[in-house]
Amino acid sequence: MAGHIINRVTILGTGLIGGSFALALRKHTTGIHISGWDRPKVVSDAHARDALDAPFYGELGPALENADLIYIALPISVALDLLPEIARLAPSHALVTDACSTKLRIGQTAENLFPGENGPIFLGGHPMAGRELAGIASATPDLFRDAPYAVISEPQPEGEAALGPRANVKDDPRVTAFVKIIQKMGARPIWLGAQQHDYAVGLASHLPQLAAVALAAFLYDRLDENGLPITLAGPGLRDSLRLAGSPYHTWRDIVLTNRDVLAAALDLFARRIEDIRERLASRDLEADFDSANELYKLLRGL
Repeated sequence: MAGHIINRVTILGTGLIGGSFALALRKHTTGIHISGWDRPKVVSDAHARDALDAPFYGELGPALENADLIYIALPISVALDLLPEIARLAPSHALVTDACSTKLRIGQTAENLFPGENGPIFLGGHPMAGRELAGIASATPDLFRDAPYAVISEPQPEGEAALGPRANVKDDPRVTAFVKIIQKMGARPIWLGAQQHDYAVGLASHLPQLAAVALAAFLYDRLDENGLPITLAGPGLRDSLRLAGSPYHTWRDIVLTNRDVLAAALDLFARRIEDIRERLASRDLEADFDSANELYKLLRGL
């Protein structure tokens, strides 16, 4: 396996993320054969954009045959449903990785399906990249450029032998080859555990999404016959509510598989909003603005 090279990739789900991954492979690598599997219309559109060499739909087996890398870019519920079949059909030399937005549930499922010895291995992953508009039409080869890319590796308990599918995953040449590919795409790999990942994205990604949805729904319910207050909105509101354009079907499974983290985060965030409400008549809000300004500077520097 030391000389293994990824030269045949199958992408399951050829929408925004899967389609962008295919286009990025086209732009930043050479000599890789790219197959895609999805619903007929979706995979046909991806093929028409020259993202794929071979489109597949229907039975999964033909799409996975001879694949070196199987890239799952499907909604979490669909990925979980298909994972047993993927594990059964994946070539023994293959690396299976996913791009789902939560990692604990799919990692626990994969642990029971991929023994990690003389067979395909599973690597959890999550590109922290996206757009508010879904679908292959919004895909771009530079979607992952300058974006963090979470790669999941669970720490081995101290004193325990390095056994099982989670052990030494960083050292597997299939994983090394995959990480080199995402680096060529301009992504920044970040290794962390599944629970760490779900907590972090719950606060940094999922909570902002729900906050944008809540604010947008709040304003929509208060539109009058003249379109106020939105007719007086400036670019600041559009910037604040960009995430509100994301469709529910994209977020349904994310919320369901990270609900404990989100419930706790929403409780804490609601308390912070209440603190601000109670201090509206004072100058104590300056400290909140200072903290917010510092965080904004950190984000601009990333």
